[in-house]
Order: sequence, then structure tokens, then C-alpha cells
Amino acid sequence: MLGSILIIIAGCFWGSMGIFVRRLATYGFDSIQIVAIRVTLAALIFSLVLLIKDRKGFKIRFKDLPLFLGLGFGSILFFTVCYFTAITMMSLSTAAILLYTSPVWIMLMSVMFFHEKLTGRKITALLLALAGCVLVSGISGEGMTLAGLLVGLGAGVGYGLYSILGTVALRRYSPYTVTTYTFVFAAIGSWFISRPVDVYHKFSAATDVGFLALFCVLTALVTAVIPFLTYTLGLQSVEASKAGIIATIEPMVATLIGIVVFSEPLTVMAGVGILLILSAVVLLNLKQNQPKP
Repeated sequence: MLGSILIIIAGCFWGSMGIFVRRLATYGFDSIQIVAIRVTLAALIFSLVLLIKDRKGFKIRFKDLPLFLGLGFGSILFFTVCYFTAITMMSLSTAAILLYTSPVWIMLMSVMFFHEKLTGRKITALLLALAGCVLVSGISGEGMTLAGLLVGLGAGVGYGLYSILGTVALRRYSPYTVTTYTFVFAAIGSWFISRPVDVYHKFSAATDVGFLALFCVLTALVTAVIPFLTYTLGLQSVEASKAGIIATIEPMVATLIGIVVFSEPLTVMAGVGILLILSAVVLLNLKQNQPKP
């Protein structure tokens, strides 16, 4: 149960991302630059935490380097770039739905690589969660093209890949080592695509540089460090396929924050979607009856 709670906490923190992204956008940073700032500061914070908790955790086997490259480049950086590219190619709601196909990919990969059982409960919860995400996001299909579809699905696959590769990495390393190296590699890759000189100029042009710097650190803590650490800790005791479904609580939280913080309206469809997502989470965490001896 603790593992599920940790994943729910992660989803709640991820759901708050809109607050920070919108604020940083007012300084002129584009989406990829915000990602670079976020993952770089997260990498520094994770490194500091690992240094304090377990210095030996910095040691990894050379043969495991591809695993961490996959987590950093193939998952965190790849899904983020795909997602933000999809946003420019189609409506935000359509891009969000394609991103949240991730539980499907996680479930399929878990069956293939971890031989997890594909139970009726999991399938029902998956369908409830997907339906809830569709209703919450209000999918329209506006501007959909084949290229956009492939990019959007790429975001979902990359997002789901973290659960799969993370599960493998946790068999060999602590959650602190896994998250540290994941974000170190993601940060390195992000600066090749974020135009760092332009980021520097935008920082320099800010009239409240001190506040901006503190807000960037807060962004990294709330949208990356806390949720990815709690999610990774949760993966220690929760199956990857189950974790992927529980994490769909993120769009529900984002919708609620939009209502409370940005005074966005709550539609009937979004309300039903929230209930469906909650139903999926509850269903997955109901205790199964033990067979009688």
C-alpha cells in the first residue's frame, strides 16, 4: 500500500507542473528551455542528496551505462521532447491523451519482459484510467496528422519506458543512484537542444534574477525531484504496469489545479473523467481475497 501512496504523491506533484511552466514562460523561456532548466537543477539536487546519503552510490558498473543512458536520453529527454513537439503539432488535449497511452505500453512491456500477469482487474483499471484521461482532457483530434500521431505515441512510449528501465535499475542500485544518473544524462542531453546562450540572455534580462533563480530551484524540486524520487521508491514494491495506471492521477490533479488556481471551468465530462481515474486507482488497491487452504 505504501508503494501505491508514493506513486499517488508523485502524480500529484507532476500534476502541478502547469503552475511552474506558465510562470517560467512569462520570462520568455520556451518549453525545451524550461525542461533543460528543470532537469539540470534536478540532477544537481539528486547528486547532492546521493552525496549526503551514500557516496558509494555514485559507483555504477560500466556495463550498466546503457541502462542509465536509456533512462536519461531514451525516457526522460525523449518523451519530453516528443510531448512538447506534439503540442506544437496538434491540440493540447490530443497530445495529452497520446502521452497517457503510457500505461498501455507499460503493461505490454511488463508482460513481455517481466512476465507480469495480465489480470482482468488490471485491464479493467487500465480502461477506466484511459477513459478518464480522455474525458478530463476533452480530446478533440484537432490537427491530427500521421507525423503528429507518431510523435505523440513516442511521448507515451518514452514516458512508459521509465517504469520498465527503472524497475530493472532498481534491482541493481538504490533509488537515489537511479534518479541521480537518470537526470544527469537527461540534463547533458537537454543542453544540446535548448540553445543555452539564449537561456543565459533571458536570465540576464530578468529584473528579478534572485527570485527567478529560487523559482527555478523550486520548479525542479516540485516537478522533478520529489515526484521522480517517490515514483522510483514506489516501483520497488509496485508492479510497473500497476504503477503506470496509478500515475494517471496526474491529469486529474492538473485539472483540479486549473480550476482552483486559474479559475478554469469544470465540465461534466471532466468531472466524470476524474471519477473514472479515481475508480481505477481504488480498484488496483483493493485487497484481493486470499484463496482458502
